[in-house]
Amino acid sequence: MYAPQPERDPFAITRLGVIMRPRPDNPQEEWGALNPACARGRDGQLYLFPRIVAEGNYSRIAIARVVFDGDGNPSGVERLGIALEPREPYEQTPRWGGGVEDPRVTYIPLLDAYVMTYTALNKLGPRIALAVSRDLFHWARLGIVDFAPDDGIDWNEYHNKDAVVFPEPVMGPEGRPMLALIHRPNYLVSHHDGVVERRVPPGVRDERESLWISYADPLAARQDIGALTRFGQHRQLAVPEARWENVKIGAGAPPLLTHLGWLLIYHGVFGEIHAVSPEDPHQRHLIYSAGAMVLDRADPRRILYRSKEPILEPATDEERQGVVDNVVFPCGLDPRTPPAPGSRVDVYYGMADTLVGAGRITLPAGLPDR
Repeated sequence: MYAPQPERDPFAITRLGVIMRPRPDNPQEEWGALNPACARGRDGQLYLFPRIVAEGNYSRIAIARVVFDGDGNPSGVERLGIALEPREPYEQTPRWGGGVEDPRVTYIPLLDAYVMTYTALNKLGPRIALAVSRDLFHWARLGIVDFAPDDGIDWNEYHNKDAVVFPEPVMGPEGRPMLALIHRPNYLVSHHDGVVERRVPPGVRDERESLWISYADPLAARQDIGALTRFGQHRQLAVPEARWENVKIGAGAPPLLTHLGWLLIYHGVFGEIHAVSPEDPHQRHLIYSAGAMVLDRADPRRILYRSKEPILEPATDEERQGVVDNVVFPCGLDPRTPPAPGSRVDVYYGMADTLVGAGRITLPAGLPDR
């Protein structure tokens, strides 16, 4: 893996253990239960939204209630059924059946709604889709995100994944409050004849998959929540920098507003990408680790802090051996108290594309010098 850091990163994750394993008697979970979103319901309970995978990489999004032990640590889940399963044309493929994958959930007070971003797998590749709920139990699809053209580039042609929404407006490029989406286009374009073309947008100097940020009009979304699917003013936010993220980076859990700024837990990938056959959708020879960024509260395009080394990397047997080896993949944060110096934030993450684990971050009082 990597050499240990001389000093512990202020956002280092302390493991709390496995909290969800696939049930051997449930064929819907035959390939794993992983990569969970999470959110506190209006009843104060914590709900988990893991991706569950059936034979053939057919993914659904389940819902479960997190169970806590006597010390207040997450210890298991109570399964409550399915939140979303492939149903719409943009969630289906003729060969593999399709899938709804890797959700993230954000409560947006301005809309008084929970917003789920997820990956919809269809014949033209992965796309970002949205669904909304008032109670976390009943979800209404808004559809595929519609990215406005920019400098002649049709961003809707690109494969795209790992989207997270900010819970409140931030300053947009034109100096007015906007709703913001972080996402990861991978510069691949699929055609209806099955041909996949790599097309790097003009002006992009680093061709590795990176974090981008796009903006939506909050007033339009408040009047018609369907407007939440329309994003424009696309900007590259961050590119891979450190050795542990030399292949690509992508968003993990939705941004959390703290006294330091927006805390963004993200994933970085180390290794080399090897070609895989269509029958094997998993990438081998890669290591997925987690890092932290702190973004400016007003303008999140300003990065105030970034991990030089992983805050969590595959180390336990459950993280190193599974459907896809060597993966930790955070998708959910649960602040146990209002974010403040010394307060606790729980992290929920996928383990080797097979299990769900939990960890803990203790928020530092300040940021170290970069």
